[in-house]
Amino acid sequence: MAFAGLNEAEVKAALDGCAAADSFDYKKFFKACGLASKSADDVKKAFAIIDQDNSGFIEEEELKLFLQNFSASARALTDKETKAFLAAGDSDGDGKIGVDEFAALVKA
Repeated sequence: MAFAGLNEAEVKAALDGCAAADSFDYKKFFKACGLASKSADDVKKAFAIIDQDNSGFIEEEELKLFLQNFSASARALTDKETKAFLAAGDSDGDGKIGVDEFAALVKA
């Protein structure tokens, strides 16, 4: 499922840039796919897509499948990448990423 408002070519390039295991860098990814330059409202919409269980948080299992939200054929993140992504985004230490934490990650 493509994110509304993102350029498909940019998303593909962002996914291609982290196709190899342990090559995912959230800062590069958000910039390459164009999400970093989107409005706060668009970032919230992206959060809602990634928050697949609608809990109001992105948990570790949802982060693992993060890339697959952009393309069904994308790989899952490795455990190392998932833990690093979670650590970068979880500013309050509760083990999950809330919408404000996600917005801060996207704009980092």
